[in-house]
Amino acid sequence: MMLLKKIDWYIIRKFLGTFLLIIVLFTVVAIVFDITEKLDDFLDNDAPLSEIVLIYYPNFIPYLLVLYTPLFLFIATILFTSRLAAKSEIIAITNTGMSFRRFFRPYFVTAAIVCSLNLYANHWLLPNANKKRIAFENKYINLHYENNTDNIHMQVDKNTYMYVQNFRVSDTTGFKFSIDKFKDGKLIWKLRSEKVIWNEPTKQWKVVNYVIRNNYTNHESLHEGKDTLMTINFSPQDFGRKTEETSALNARELNDVIKNETLKGSDSVVYYLIEKYKRTAMPFAMFILIVIGVSLSARKLRGGTGLHLAIGIALCFVYIFFQQFSATFSTNSSLPAWLGVWIPNFLFAAIAWYLYRKAPK
Repeated sequence: MMLLKKIDWYIIRKFLGTFLLIIVLFTVVAIVFDITEKLDDFLDNDAPLSEIVLIYYPNFIPYLLVLYTPLFLFIATILFTSRLAAKSEIIAITNTGMSFRRFFRPYFVTAAIVCSLNLYANHWLLPNANKKRIAFENKYINLHYENNTDNIHMQVDKNTYMYVQNFRVSDTTGFKFSIDKFKDGKLIWKLRSEKVIWNEPTKQWKVVNYVIRNNYTNHESLHEGKDTLMTINFSPQDFGRKTEETSALNARELNDVIKNETLKGSDSVVYYLIEKYKRTAMPFAMFILIVIGVSLSARKLRGGTGLHLAIGIALCFVYIFFQQFSATFSTNSSLPAWLGVWIPNFLFAAIAWYLYRKAPK
């Protein structure tokens, strides 16, 4: 078991104190700005004060904190380490015989604690908070959202394929709808319809002005009808989710969606995979950012903390840019989703190693 000395506990305590102070200050500022931005929406749409105070912000704050935890920890690393360097405490610590490598131990202990909490929050706690936050926003803020989709091709099951020319989210209605069933590569059943409408009470689709062609045997038959209710293995949600709604899926729900979308041959499966892998890659980036932060801040410079902070934040924004840029390769090319998400971590791990090698020992 790793033993921590008194100096380790001193660093952990002071480091966590700086981290928590940054969180509190950011939360206060973020809430003030958010209230200023959304105040008109709250008033115009008669959002109850009780729901704003007891539902929206208690679930909005975790969303912000979990999302920006790596950035907060990185800023805390630079501020705290710069302060140690400015007071020559790092020199005093290393003069006791502690190596620069050993100096990282309390930082990594702190990162391990925060990373573990962040992982659990990303996969389980935050999605549940996002459900309530998004429900509130859809009720009182995003009232005019429309998510119409065109030319949808979807695999319903192993041998069944669906097409709809246009789907209107506002009334869950699809136009120019068709379903094809195959057996041994041969088309055996086909349905064509002018319109389909989702029936929420029965969880079925109302098929309007349809034609069914049967070809199970060598004898082909046609059947026409005005409208009927049919059970088909998809729902309006399968026609596309908003990005925010994806963030409201916990680990189990996200895996179920990925499984279903893969079975249906949906092009959107890569977006869910990116969401899944990001929830793990971002917390582990804390270790990399800590190495960068300590390596940059351990040297006493004339510019002091301000210069360290400016360089660190610049690197952090470069990391965020690469995170988005590499994910685009996964959505627009054949690059595996996990690799697209983890490439920034691999790249910045190399940068962290270089800065560590160049840091004063």
